[in-house]
Amino acid sequence: MKFEYLLQYILSGLTNGSIYAITAIGFNIIYNTTGIINFAQGEFLMLGGMSAITFSQYFPLPIAILFAVIVTSIVGALIDFTIIRRMKKPTVLNMIIITIGLSILIREIALHVWDEKVRSLPYFTGDETTSINFFGAYIPPQVLWVLGISTLIVVFLGFFFKYTVAGRSMRACSSNITAAKLCGIKTNNMITFSFVLSAAIGAVAGAAISPIAQTQYDCGTSLAIKGFAVAILGGLGNSTGAVIGGLLIGILESLSISILPLAYKDAIAITILLIILFVKPSGLLGKSEISALKEF
Repeated sequence: MKFEYLLQYILSGLTNGSIYAITAIGFNIIYNTTGIINFAQGEFLMLGGMSAITFSQYFPLPIAILFAVIVTSIVGALIDFTIIRRMKKPTVLNMIIITIGLSILIREIALHVWDEKVRSLPYFTGDETTSINFFGAYIPPQVLWVLGISTLIVVFLGFFFKYTVAGRSMRACSSNITAAKLCGIKTNNMITFSFVLSAAIGAVAGAAISPIAQTQYDCGTSLAIKGFAVAILGGLGNSTGAVIGGLLIGILESLSISILPLAYKDAIAITILLIILFVKPSGLLGKSEISALKEF
């Protein structure tokens, strides 16, 4: 394989992997605060992309994306207010079934709102003809936006959880929700905020990838599957592991295209997930034991 082709595959893998990593981080944010594995996480990306496309018909692109983030965040809050808070000591299996059901419900609503057509946002800057030549590989300008936004999200979350009161409160809920309550932390509000934050991040990611990956009502399912695989690979609840796992799966998936038929591309994440579950269930950077669903 020529160096230019290899570099092109790697750059493509890094782009896809960064999106998988953001999706996995969305899983981790909610899991760390509540113990819930939210299988509707991929729908947040879909809603962000589709909403931004709709709003872009009436507003400038930055405003359209902002409105899309607000709408998706409201959906995240409604999920907690209307369903999660009403559950009394739910089991892990119950929450898996509920979030899968929510994913299906959101997807069906999106189908009726936007139909099944594939849509996309315009490039944030430039277009396909303004690709950058990087040692023989061509990088569309939107790829730089995706990588930059992904990096900013990871840096922002690192700062947020370490230095802000809300971030520390969410970490306290993750460590021991009963002790957090005794310390005066309003744990219900922190749980709601975790859904809002996860939804907002998903919406930003969905809008960023729309120009290059395109968006339709059912695109969230595959992103959720790959995001979950990345979260398990990196260690459920570990955002650093999510970044490493996302980039690893993205690159392996991209390189597999040069060896295997394109139809097998989506099987890479599932295969890696199964191997990790058999060999090291805690993931690359996960703890030796992952706690079950925490008490609300």
